[in-house]
Amino acid sequence: MTTAASEQQVPQYVYGVTRPGVAVPDGLTGVEDQPVRLIEHERCAAVAGDLPVQRPLGERGDLVAHQRVLEAFLEGGGVVAPFRFGAVLAGPGAVREELLAANAERLAEVLDHLDGRVELRVRGTYVQEAVLREAMAEEPEIADLNARIRQVPDDAAEAAHYDRVRLGEMIAQSLERRRDRDGQALLEALAPAAEALVRKPPARQEDVVDAAFLVSRDRRDRFEGAVRDLGARHADRITLRLIGPLPPYDFVPEA
Repeated sequence: MTTAASEQQVPQYVYGVTRPGVAVPDGLTGVEDQPVRLIEHERCAAVAGDLPVQRPLGERGDLVAHQRVLEAFLEGGGVVAPFRFGAVLAGPGAVREELLAANAERLAEVLDHLDGRVELRVRGTYVQEAVLREAMAEEPEIADLNARIRQVPDDAAEAAHYDRVRLGEMIAQSLERRRDRDGQALLEALAPAAEALVRKPPARQEDVVDAAFLVSRDRRDRFEGAVRDLGARHADRITLRLIGPLPPYDFVPEA
């Protein structure tokens, strides 16, 4: 028989927070293949599992297990406020007191905000050849410098080094201006079908937009249709990709 004292000694890996009484998907396991369960306190419940092996977390299998658990709850149609990878507390008692009881009001508000909604992510990437042609056609300075470099003989290529550097800078600046304009236009077109959005900084020069949208489940079809329409409209110069639904990390306030 497990006593309260021994229960406290088993560290708990916490995946996120949900409502009390939510059904845990049958056979769901997480980190270290430990069964997933709810630890409940009044209006909230932690999605958690034992962490009997004390070792550094961060292996690929740990990350996959973390995501698998959250996606299982999401697919079940319930609400879950996901935690970032690596949240561990001393035991079930610590989960109840230090996490759930100490943050009861705030956690309940977060769940209310997320209830009935999913996160969908939209990424847009330029078709580089098309956008470079645009830049050449619309910005004479770029076209002129490019033409001048092309006329340099092979045996004098070193002399054109600084011109090539300058051309690269001009193209990068042109893409940045276009990204600001095009990215904003895409966001404005999609925003009416979403509850909220978070725009992320571009990771690469060719990235137009990378944004997370909080979308009501009953408006998901409308949102996805808007993404398809935009993708078809801009297919000659921008490739749009829809990812999700995802655990709504981007809409859980930082502690």
